[in-house]
Amino acid sequence: MEHHLDADMPAIHTICKDLAVRTACLVDQQNYEALVQLFTPDASLVRPGGEPLVGRAQILASYQSKPKERLTRHFVTNSVVYEADLHSARMTSYVLLWSAAADSPLEAFGRKADARQVAGQFDDYLVRTEEGWRIAQRSASFQMYRE
Repeated sequence: MEHHLDADMPAIHTICKDLAVRTACLVDQQNYEALVQLFTPDASLVRPGGEPLVGRAQILASYQSKPKERLTRHFVTNSVVYEADLHSARMTSYVLLWSAAADSPLEAFGRKADARQVAGQFDDYLVRTEEGWRIAQRSASFQMYRE
């Protein structure tokens, strides 16, 4: 039976976009063990201003070194999937990052966010593996901020 790429493209796009959102949610939940499972075992990740992290162990160690008292919310939007086929895809997503201190008072509207808001992006290369679609390469960068 012949496989028709056009019929698979909407599903591939949905899965890839879901990966971008899932990674952000897992970072915000500080569930780093689950986060690294969304990357290939030999994945490369470059965090903003950082050196390349290679492999799940380095990625996990980097996230675990973040202060636990720092709360974050990553708003992922404008994800565009391109150069996609049945085995791989490239994607760019915009990210708006808000943060707050966990020990700040919880008020009626939540905790007061830090003054700095950061806009950035994820540039991802995703591959289909035996585990499903995973991130093989991610470059995260900041583009602008407001204080």
